[in-house]
Amino acid sequence: MADDETRDDKPEQPPAEEAAAKEAPTEEPTAEEPAADGPEESPDGASDEVAEAAVEPAAPSEPDPADTGREAEDVGGESAEDVGGDTPEEPAAEEAPAEEPAAEADAPEPEAGEEPKKAKDAPPGAELEPIAIEPDRPLSAEERARAEAEAEERASRDAAATDDPSPDEPVARAAVKLAADTRIQATGKRKSSIARVIVQPGKGAFEINSHALEEYFPRHQHQTLARQPLVTAGYEGAVDVRVRVHGGGISGQAGAVRHGVARALTEIDPELRGELKRRGLLTRDARKKERRKAGLKKARKRPQFSKR
Repeated sequence: MADDETRDDKPEQPPAEEAAAKEAPTEEPTAEEPAADGPEESPDGASDEVAEAAVEPAAPSEPDPADTGREAEDVGGESAEDVGGDTPEEPAAEEAPAEEPAAEADAPEPEAGEEPKKAKDAPPGAELEPIAIEPDRPLSAEERARAEAEAEERASRDAAATDDPSPDEPVARAAVKLAADTRIQATGKRKSSIARVIVQPGKGAFEINSHALEEYFPRHQHQTLARQPLVTAGYEGAVDVRVRVHGGGISGQAGAVRHGVARALTEIDPELRGELKRRGLLTRDARKKERRKAGLKKARKRPQFSKR
């Protein structure tokens, strides 16, 4: 009885119609041919059109060059947006150079082959402003008196120098004419040098140790020193001088020759003695290098003392 009740509850279906329902395929509406009844809602509440769009690929279109380059970047590696999150900013345009100052614009262009003057060629300190000099303050009575005394002393010294003739200035006297056989000998000394001088009438020849004056004394200073007595007395072109000198150095020998020539001229004209003496030509120069002492570094220089 139970089997009969269960079998009676189910509706009976003809076997032909049941086989046909199983064999018939279910037709789905495509994108090109929409369903006549309109979109059917899915169980989730989404339309069939959205589902079909997700399933069916879009129709191919012409490739864009920009899209092609972007795809190549995506293939090679992740894009800058995926890595850093922000697109790298483009470098800012270079700033335009500042305008040259008007002084450089107005300066004339250098000629061909001439280098343009640069700022470093200017003398040092050209860009500095001049220092303002403070006005002179009034002098006190003591300072004024000291300044007047110094001015008077300077004036008297200048007057004395003007009155005294220069050592190179010749004496205003006529040269004494010597006999043809006159021969004057004298000796001059300076430092360690000794000069034997012979003066005789002639035309102004000057010979030292069988050499000309210019050859024996190459320096003009020593030549002038040896000729000074002849120039002062006015006998430069009236006598010949022969000298034999030895000892000392070049400077000492030049001083010895001058001393010997001056002595010889006083033998020719005794009245020249006072003038030559006043100018220091007859006085032997006693200055010489002092000898070194034992226990000292030099003649008088002592070693440094250390208490400890």
